[in-house]
Amino acid sequence: MNNWNDQFDLLIKSKTTLIYIRSREEERVESLISEAVKRLHPRRLASWDYVKGLQGILNSKGLGAKQPISVLQWLQTLDSSSPTILLAKDFHKFSEDAGIARMLRNLSSELREKSHTLILVAGDWSPPNELEDLLTILDLPLPKEDEIRTLLGNIAKASNSQIKDDELEELTHACSGLSEIRVRQVAARALAQRGRLSKEDLSEVLEEKRQSIARSEVLEYCESQARQSDIGGLDSLKNWLNQRHQAFSDEARNFGLPLPRGVLLIGPQGTGKSLTAKAIAHSWSMPLLRLDVGRLFAGLVGASEARTRETIHRAEAMAPCVLWIDEIDKGFGGDARSDGGTSQRVLANVLTWMAEKSSAVFVVATANGVDRLPAELLRKGRFDEIFLLDLPSRQERLSILELHIKHKRPNISIPLDAVIDRTEGFSGAELEQTVIEAMHFAFAERRELLETDLILAASQLIPLSRTAKEQLKFLKEWASSGRARPASLKMN
Repeated sequence: MNNWNDQFDLLIKSKTTLIYIRSREEERVESLISEAVKRLHPRRLASWDYVKGLQGILNSKGLGAKQPISVLQWLQTLDSSSPTILLAKDFHKFSEDAGIARMLRNLSSELREKSHTLILVAGDWSPPNELEDLLTILDLPLPKEDEIRTLLGNIAKASNSQIKDDELEELTHACSGLSEIRVRQVAARALAQRGRLSKEDLSEVLEEKRQSIARSEVLEYCESQARQSDIGGLDSLKNWLNQRHQAFSDEARNFGLPLPRGVLLIGPQGTGKSLTAKAIAHSWSMPLLRLDVGRLFAGLVGASEARTRETIHRAEAMAPCVLWIDEIDKGFGGDARSDGGTSQRVLANVLTWMAEKSSAVFVVATANGVDRLPAELLRKGRFDEIFLLDLPSRQERLSILELHIKHKRPNISIPLDAVIDRTEGFSGAELEQTVIEAMHFAFAERRELLETDLILAASQLIPLSRTAKEQLKFLKEWASSGRARPASLKMN
């Protein structure tokens, strides 16, 4: 938070007149500015909202209630003997009014001479074009662990309840990524239920984070029971993932390793990309969040970028977690000219966050092809690694068939050599469908599954490797040029 305080102090000292603080936490913003005012003496703080009007200035208390133009005129007429910071809440809702917009533009130059500052606080707002260049935007980050630890300690102290140091540390880690308001709500529920804060509140914290995701229009909280053992083959990818999992530990931080960024999985449909994303989350005991890229692109100008920022904040609130961007080629592979460059701006925001993030959010992006992927997404450093999930080899087909038969008919043993020979070019999903189709044959005759059923089912299925032969050949040649690592130890 020191960096934010330093930035804010610098803006005030440099006589920045119009500041937009991007945050929904009005109380926290007001508290931080109150602390800043003490450092920036002799400045004083006043606040305004539509219902209560002006607050904090004795002789003018209540001024401008339901009259936003009046409070701007009040600030305009203040002399320089009392440099004032005015915090205006919900004021952005009136910015489309021609008179208020004109007044704000006038104030941007007039206030500098008197050392006054107008601060607008709001969550998601796209300023009008005429105000865009006049506003300095300052993002308020989520509370850091030191702030959360202090907050929880103060709440426990105020409620006369004891909390052990190790429990406080565990709760602090769990609350990382929640807003101050949400942390207070979790603490209030704990005090109401048990009269104290303890590690029993961890489930409440996770539920609060799930509710945060439920309020999102673009993120989905996915329950996953998939394990790496449910995936046939892909041994090279599995080994790599096991190494990256270890890099999330405190021991890895002490060793100097950075937090892993993520992985891009490329391959034809049915090769296990989605299953791998689910297995990573389950194996690492992390929440799995699925991002619907298409929903990022809202209709209003600037709304897509705002949704992207909100999505990133929500994902970081769940950290450590796995963020699954499914079919990223469809979301960012379009023509930027057709949407006014919105997709390019959203992609730039996502890539910048991925490169600079310090949170434990592991990004798993999946794509069926590379021809539509923008070049900047494939550059080294965007992801920790890019893997090609090719069609399974003979040994991998055996492993996949055995997995599905064991899962669906655990008490039988079937010779599979002939089936493997007849399923060359089949994807993992097509092999699963072969087993299901063969089971339909057996069930229709009320008998056990046989090898002949599998052979018949395989003969009736036309694999993607035949219908999209050129596309798969291009993908394999692209990967073999050193742009992606094979997910299997041996590729066909």
